Amino acid sequence: MSKFTILAKPVDMSEGFKDFFDTIGLTGGGLVTKGIAAVIAVIAVRMLLQLSGDPQGALRKGSMAIGTLFVAVVLALYGDTLFSTVTNAKG
Repeated sequence: MSKFTILAKPVDMSEGFKDFFDTIGLTGGGLVTKGIAAVIAVIAVRMLLQLSGDPQGALRKGSMAIGTLFVAVVLALYGDTLFSTVTNAKG
């Protein structure tokens, strides 16, 4: 007789999205922050792909795109900490 190996413990998902986000370690505010950071990163990459042939204009637009990408990365890494005073405000 073969012996079954349990790969993962069962998780109760009866509360819907709240349980799902708890399992991946995100709250609703954290998910929104990551979504905003992803949108900003896509805009920054689009800015990088639309650089012109003019060296001075390309340098200016490229530096703005790199700055926008930096903001997106900081928001993705530290956004939940930055906005914790807003999302966890006690009334």
